Amino acid sequence: MENSNILPRHNSYELPIAAYGDGCYIIDKNGKKYLDGSCGAAVSCLGHSDQTINDAIITQTKKLAFAHTSFFTNEPAEELAKLLSSNSPVGLDRVYFVSSGSEAIEASLKLAKQYFIEIGKPKKHRVISRKQSYHGNTLGALAVGGNAWRRSLFEDLLIETSLISPCYKYRHQDANESEIDYGLRVANELENEIIRLGPDNVMAFIAETVVGATAGALTPVEGYFERIREICTQYDVLLILDEVMCGMGRTGPLFACDEEKIIPDIITIAKGLGAGYQPIAAMMCQNFIYDAINQGSGFFQHGHTYLGHPIACAASLAVVNKLIKESFSEKVIRKGKYLQKKLEITLGQNEYIGDIRGRGLFRGVELVQNRETKEPFPKNFNIAGKIKKRALDLGLICYPMQGTVDGTIGDHILIAPPFIINENEMNEISQKLEKSMQNIYN
Repeated sequence: MENSNILPRHNSYELPIAAYGDGCYIIDKNGKKYLDGSCGAAVSCLGHSDQTINDAIITQTKKLAFAHTSFFTNEPAEELAKLLSSNSPVGLDRVYFVSSGSEAIEASLKLAKQYFIEIGKPKKHRVISRKQSYHGNTLGALAVGGNAWRRSLFEDLLIETSLISPCYKYRHQDANESEIDYGLRVANELENEIIRLGPDNVMAFIAETVVGATAGALTPVEGYFERIREICTQYDVLLILDEVMCGMGRTGPLFACDEEKIIPDIITIAKGLGAGYQPIAAMMCQNFIYDAINQGSGFFQHGHTYLGHPIACAASLAVVNKLIKESFSEKVIRKGKYLQKKLEITLGQNEYIGDIRGRGLFRGVELVQNRETKEPFPKNFNIAGKIKKRALDLGLICYPMQGTVDGTIGDHILIAPPFIINENEMNEISQKLEKSMQNIYN
């Protein structure tokens, strides 16, 4: 943008200036409306003009803006921690508030390492993750992610991480294989990798409960995470679930892992936790991890200036209370079924749509050059980029991404609208998406 001093994400893009928010829409300075079909990056789950949250922020600002956590705790942080703990999987009673998903992942890695030092197993340090995953852009988070494109410039700065196969049935389930057998096969790669590295060396396995941006709302098959949990328990490996994007009601339940019938050792949440009204994220850990540190050194050797920020926590407290009290879990599940059906009706006959998948209001549309062979488009076609631009021109914000298949080739579109969306707005998403895909080669 001319005369701007901002270092932009992309130098070649001329972006509109967002001026106002109104429900599911963002309005630019020229008055053009954009339906936020992806909540930016699955963030604005309650839309852009929730008065309850705005009031909570203003009220807290008048009381206390900041108090450093090396000197004080604060009421919004304490209340929010209690609320999250009382609604989380059993045992996740300790909450650590930070300002971004990447920070939450960094904190989880450091906590895992310190835990094993505290219990006398300092050799445990290796992390196993999955290909086609994404856990954040700071160096530690980037290192444990499997997003090849995001990693590529910084490989020599990253710690060594093992990457096993994702649970990606559309691409990798064999024709003669049941979903259960497929899930067990890819889950057992974790055990094989732990044995190869040596169980005494492996600290943690990290995975997105439902994969987000890198592969487009990949849902695990039945039994996959139950087997993963068994393996982690057997080999004394901490299970870290990344719900930065898929948590806080995005797939229905407040915590996406509730649908997998497992309990992680550490979980990270962000995005929908603050709904975009304030930057906030959290790491939650099992009591046994906290107890090991409490009975050992007595402190977690980590920290940031804005831990437990009072205004951010006040905003998040209003968000989470609203999600729980207004039964958004049921609403998201119901609306997600409608959105899935609408996408299938509108896009299902398009010769370039390979798969439409997801849970709740977290849906992915994978594009292919050939539906029969599932052959992806060549990278230089930049199908995702074309669709993003066309959709924006039509007044739709969606989240297209390249590298879906292996980090280089493959395109998908992530749809993750606000939980307050209505059927007319979901119809608008599908219609504008269909228009964005017309004449896809041009």
